[in-house]
Amino acid sequence: MKKYTFKFFITLLIAATSTIAFAQEETEKKVEKPVYMPWEASTLIESQTIIGSTAKSLELIIHHRFGGMDNGFTDLFGIYAASNIRMGLQYGITDKLTIGIGTEKANKFQDLNGKYAILQQTRSGSMPVSLSVHANVTVDTREDQFFGGNYEFTDRFSYFTQIIVSRKFTDALSVQLAPSYSHFNAVDSVYQNNKSGVMVGGRYKFTGTMSAMFEYHQPININSVRDYSYEIQPGIAFGLEISTPTHAFQVFATNYQGIMAQKNYVMNTNKFDSEGILLGFNIIVRFQ
Repeated sequence: MKKYTFKFFITLLIAATSTIAFAQEETEKKVEKPVYMPWEASTLIESQTIIGSTAKSLELIIHHRFGGMDNGFTDLFGIYAASNIRMGLQYGITDKLTIGIGTEKANKFQDLNGKYAILQQTRSGSMPVSLSVHANVTVDTREDQFFGGNYEFTDRFSYFTQIIVSRKFTDALSVQLAPSYSHFNAVDSVYQNNKSGVMVGGRYKFTGTMSAMFEYHQPININSVRDYSYEIQPGIAFGLEISTPTHAFQVFATNYQGIMAQKNYVMNTNKFDSEGILLGFNIIVRFQ
């Protein structure tokens, strides 16, 4: 009796082990792996990409915009001219959720921002695109007199939100499209408070560490009547990116003096010409 009981136990154990192994194998087959490194950094020149910081990792981001190049050698093509700088920190709460803070020199903007990855493009192609949402709220901390006679504290606030759709077509080429909405609680009478927009951008990686980048931003009027005096210009930027596992360095030409997205969409008047182009760079440092 004991002999048969032992054989039965061994048979049952083998069957159970096989079942567990098969179940684990099936589960592993169902787990879809996302595409590898669709972008090198969370920032693409003037815009966000679909990626954020990895879980429990910190990133330092430095944005620098020189002055316009229209004075030529007089100020070394804008390098000696008045510049704009932003410094920010962002932290990965999870692999999908990133939060950040930053401070910008122009208008003394202080911002709180976040990004969440909703969809991730898979290597098998079962999910053809990645999708993330990004948003910020910004406070203009200049003196009260900058806001006119009917000043209220809420006049200092502005907002930006964006849906980013991205696809990695090849190991070298990634492209993204991002509709957006910008709002200022208070603006000068020559500008509109609200502006929609759409951005298309891309990256082509031509070596293991170097990529070419481009962006185009098209502002879109929300109000049917154009009630501003200045012609708001689309944003154009192109440049190079050098990346390592812990750093990304981007150098580029752009017609955006501002760094906060809502200001660029609502208030940019620089044309992409000899008078409006300026040089800039971004530095992203990752602390794992």
